[in-house]
Amino acid sequence: MPTDERTADERTADKRSADEQLAVELIGRTDYGRVATSMRALPFLAFARHIVVDGRVLLRMPRSCGYHRACAGSVVAYGTDNLSSARPGESLWSVQIVGQCESVEPTAAELELFGPAPRVVDGEPFEPVYLGIDPQFSTVHSTDGGLEGQFQHVL
Repeated sequence: MPTDERTADERTADKRSADEQLAVELIGRTDYGRVATSMRALPFLAFARHIVVDGRVLLRMPRSCGYHRACAGSVVAYGTDNLSSARPGESLWSVQIVGQCESVEPTAAELELFGPAPRVVDGEPFEPVYLGIDPQFSTVHSTDGGLEGQFQHVL
């Protein structure tokens, strides 16, 4: 019977890596999520359109709301779920990543992945701002053990 000769730290790092890979893969299955950080010592949540590129989560947000100013340069949490889109019999899941958030300038290919932007947000013409999050920590919660079978290749 083979034994795992890796150290406990190496096994923990592999588990964390698998968890982060699963989290990013799940985020890639949705189009929108919520970013959380604080502004002037008060917490807030803001919606964002996202794409996943090479394990990094890129966000498109409305400049008019100003939330990007609090996010850029800060550690943020970003989460999404399938709570309102799961089909009957499909397990529910929610995912959250935490990482450093920075302003980014997306490539033409990345802009294409975002798809069409809204024309107006809160009565203001939509002007996009783009942010990137490099996941450092992640959490995934699911019901009925459905993710284990569906994402065996990651776990």
